[in-house]
Amino acid sequence: MSKPLEGKVALVTGGSRGIGAAIARRLARDGAKVAVNYSSSKQAAEAVVRSIKEEGGEAALAPGDVGAKDGPARIAAAARDAFGRIDILVNNAGVLDIATLDEATPEHFEKVFAVNVFGLAAMTRAAAPHLPDQGGRVINTSSIGARAAIPGLGAYVASKAAVDALTRSFAAELGPRGITVNAVAPGTTDTDMLIRDPKFLDEAVAKTPLGRVGQPADIAATVAFLASPDAGWVTGQVIDASGGLRV
Repeated sequence: MSKPLEGKVALVTGGSRGIGAAIARRLARDGAKVAVNYSSSKQAAEAVVRSIKEEGGEAALAPGDVGAKDGPARIAAAARDAFGRIDILVNNAGVLDIATLDEATPEHFEKVFAVNVFGLAAMTRAAAPHLPDQGGRVINTSSIGARAAIPGLGAYVASKAAVDALTRSFAAELGPRGITVNAVAPGTTDTDMLIRDPKFLDEAVAKTPLGRVGQPADIAATVAFLASPDAGWVTGQVIDASGGLRV
């Protein structure tokens, strides 16, 4: 049986760990060749590439920092050089940095926005010329935190609210080419960015109708749908992948 992403090339930023690694592996299982981006965790990214190849898939490294001036162009070029094209861009690279209002300096906001907002926009701009008309996909990783009131995460949640806004705007711009742009908003998910405070986790699970913390594979499944032909009529949307978590 053919796979839904057979013949496609996916570029996953922040693909060396957590949700990004799960997305890279899932898209590969669905038939895509995957360019795995990383900025500092080369060993982890190599492990993701190796695991994809061990399962019979194709993958390559696409190093670069999406928050650096020349990073997005380098990343897009690496993916194109490896596989000749880019069909699916997953803007997953992100930064979470905790600071209260008293602690949140302009530098703190700049650090978070450089990757989560400016980097996402620059990466989309760099990849857009390579995306095919009538079938290209851009999928952004947002957060249900964009709609939440979370002390100490002002810069992070503001950046994710910006991601939601950019998703809608870019969908309008790229729609005439037949390219869809959507975002996935994870709820509480078990990655190394998860706040491990037991009280926080207990409260999060209590507010989640499905009664557990999400796993990276849960988020990857939603991304895989948005990358597939079945999602061709879905664009400009922010889809919660949260187990129903109430914020």
